[in-house]
Amino acid sequence: MPTLDVIEVKAGAQDLIGVADAASVGTVTAKQLENRPLLRPAEVLETVPGLIVTQHAGDGKANQYFLRGFNLDHGTDFSVAIDGMPINLPTHAHGHGYLDLNFLIPELVERIQYKKGPYAAEDGDFSSAGSARIDYRRALPEDYVSIGLGSNGYRRLLTAADKETAGGGRWLGAVEVFHNDGPWEVPEHYKRLNGVLRYSEGTRNNGHSVAFMAYDGDWTSTDQLARRAVDQGLVNRYGSLDPTAGGNTRRLSLSGQWARQDGAVQTRANAYLVDYRLNLFSNFTYAMDDPVNGDQFEQADRRRYGGFGWSRSQPVQWLGKEGDFTWGVQGRQDDIDNVGLYRTAARQRLSTVRSDSVNQGSLGLYGQWGAQWTDWLRSVAGLRHDRYRFKVDSSLAANSGKENDGITSPKLSLIFGPFANQEFYYNWGQGFHSNDARGTTIRVDPSNPGDPMSRVPALVKSRGQEMGWRSAPAPGWNTSVALWRLDLDSELLFVGDAGTTEAGRPSHRQGVEWSNYWTPRDWLTLDADIALSKARFRDDSSVGNHVPGAVERTASVGVAVHDLGPWRGGLRLRYLGPRALIENNSVRSGSSVMVNLNVGYKLAAKSQLTLEVLNLFNRKASDIDYYYESRLRGEAAAKTWDVHSHPAEPRIWRLTYTQGF
Repeated sequence: MPTLDVIEVKAGAQDLIGVADAASVGTVTAKQLENRPLLRPAEVLETVPGLIVTQHAGDGKANQYFLRGFNLDHGTDFSVAIDGMPINLPTHAHGHGYLDLNFLIPELVERIQYKKGPYAAEDGDFSSAGSARIDYRRALPEDYVSIGLGSNGYRRLLTAADKETAGGGRWLGAVEVFHNDGPWEVPEHYKRLNGVLRYSEGTRNNGHSVAFMAYDGDWTSTDQLARRAVDQGLVNRYGSLDPTAGGNTRRLSLSGQWARQDGAVQTRANAYLVDYRLNLFSNFTYAMDDPVNGDQFEQADRRRYGGFGWSRSQPVQWLGKEGDFTWGVQGRQDDIDNVGLYRTAARQRLSTVRSDSVNQGSLGLYGQWGAQWTDWLRSVAGLRHDRYRFKVDSSLAANSGKENDGITSPKLSLIFGPFANQEFYYNWGQGFHSNDARGTTIRVDPSNPGDPMSRVPALVKSRGQEMGWRSAPAPGWNTSVALWRLDLDSELLFVGDAGTTEAGRPSHRQGVEWSNYWTPRDWLTLDADIALSKARFRDDSSVGNHVPGAVERTASVGVAVHDLGPWRGGLRLRYLGPRALIENNSVRSGSSVMVNLNVGYKLAAKSQLTLEVLNLFNRKASDIDYYYESRLRGEAAAKTWDVHSHPAEPRIWRLTYTQGF
């Protein structure tokens, strides 16, 4: 029999005292996900305290993420990796750092390790706000098949199995078939075909694995609606102003991991290769730019990317102190055959705004040394250096070019304690995010080549600080508090909808987070998280200093019951507070409160029924609000400023039968 990793079912403050380097790091286990109601796969990231996942268009598109005073759009400044394979896509057709987790199968997640802020030397691009590393299972408790039915055409089939080989290895395979129409007046017809095949030997710390993943998605999208269109009765809140919006995407990947434990020396390596495609059709301004054909546009992305990582940790004596030294290297190459923007009508191309091929490579080197100075003082000091190379071949020769850049990021963490099951932390660090390669070489506006455009820096520095406290004040109760701040040199953004770079301003964010995890009984878990933040531009401007869309308040409260006789389940409340939608704060979004329910009943030793009720109290709320100009067909005004919203889905139910083997 192969040796399998032990899955720790608790992940609270007491488990991390003496181990963690910050109050805002944590580990989420499969046990914690088991009873969590989920509308979308990416909502597994809502286990990260303070992080909110929503959607502003069709469900086949990458989600919208909120964390630490950021509207992270589709992922910028929060990095995610699955089994060591980075998921964020740079220089993407729709948004830089695009984070599409629709191929994730939540039942296969074994653990999620998260960190916030730019304090870890192993975290590079897209991780100024934080990072999450998701590990899939190497083995299953049992083989099974599950069949799900629900509201609005929801259908899901998932089957997963593993098998031990004669040589001590293990094969694991899973296939998911999914369909959903949603509550939309124009049915979404979201079809998802998803598969994983993995071979592994040994454990995560002393073994290896190879995984192949395949995902194909196709959908019709109901994008955000202008408020005036709903108020005037032109369309209901679940209606569409362009029934041909939507998209299709495909993702194929091959990845491998290797680890060896030799006494106190831990060596790890990983490599990956991904083939990715997206065709996305959107219409956010309706008929403002083209009153005849409408404003629909297509964003196309065709790429292959691959990379590797290697690290080693070992005891090293320095300055008279024994400590742990970790160093590593990470490399990545994105070969983008085409990242294009086209004007379309009913998904038919009318003209090309810009079409580019991009070659983008990066190499990062890092090291960190952790030492125990006294019984009550530890430190972790790190240093990271990244080099980037960009080459853009554009349909407009003026926008072609090459660019190179590098950046060095020092880090420092001080850990005081433990003192009677308490620890205190101070973290300081510099990080960065890259900008879209096309913005580093742009000279003219693709829509109006006579208009000059300014280039942007390839890499933008961030600086963060955090003070934290972690405690286990009573058996089973774990709590932590973090006071943090983060400064960005600029909020430059490549606007995929226009093919241009939008000028940004330096910003400052600060906030406080309080997280709690309590297991008063073996069968009962309670958790509660509150996050408050403030985001402002640092320079003075007559337009105002609020960062539009920046999250200000979030909260999450959950109750989970584990194996109470034949019963199990979870009840969760999620709060997303109001936000400024314009720099002078004169227009604000509403808030939303969602309650979701999950109840499971074991019919027999290997079979169970699970009922999910999402938006239990049928709240009318928005998943997202924006404030910008648009024009409805037939409107006299060329453009009108308005709030544009995408509604949260009304109450829906899903029933799943699972049979084990």
